Amino acid sequence: MNEGTEIIVAVSGGIAAYKAAELVSDLVQSCMHVTVVMTEAAHEFIGAATFAALTGRPVATRIFDERFPLGAHIELARRADILCVVPATADSIAKLANGFAGDLLSALYLCFTGKVLVAPAMNNQMWAKPSVQRNIELLRQDGVTIVGPAEGWLSCRERGFGRMESPDMIRAAIDQL
Repeated sequence: MNEGTEIIVAVSGGIAAYKAAELVSDLVQSCMHVTVVMTEAAHEFIGAATFAALTGRPVATRIFDERFPLGAHIELARRADILCVVPATADSIAKLANGFAGDLLSALYLCFTGKVLVAPAMNNQMWAKPSVQRNIELLRQDGVTIVGPAEGWLSCRERGFGRMESPDMIRAAIDQL
């Protein structure tokens, strides 16, 4: 990946959101320009101040934001090379796969023409649901790179598939894009 690449890291609301901070830090230290977008639910797990400090940029949270006269979804989509959804919850995956646009992340995805990476993270029973697997397949058909999930200990105190892939593995996939 080239220095100066513009990357959007979209953080959705799952316990794995703390791992997104490690990824963002790594990208910034590699001279990438990173903007973080957070869903409403993401704020339940990690604060915007963390990402603002790591990136040196304000965090985007709403479609309608006076900092973006054309709309955050449009302006961010136009300037970025890569969109990464880390972690990607079942809810965010469903919205992306089915063309919803009711929040900043889903509207941004619909405007975005660059490369997209999604790193799923959820409970193992959720991951196994046919509806989630259909949505993942729809994203793959749309050209989205899916990284993970991994098998391991989950926050629901079970072992299984659903654990977000490590920031190092996600970074390697970003470099491949």
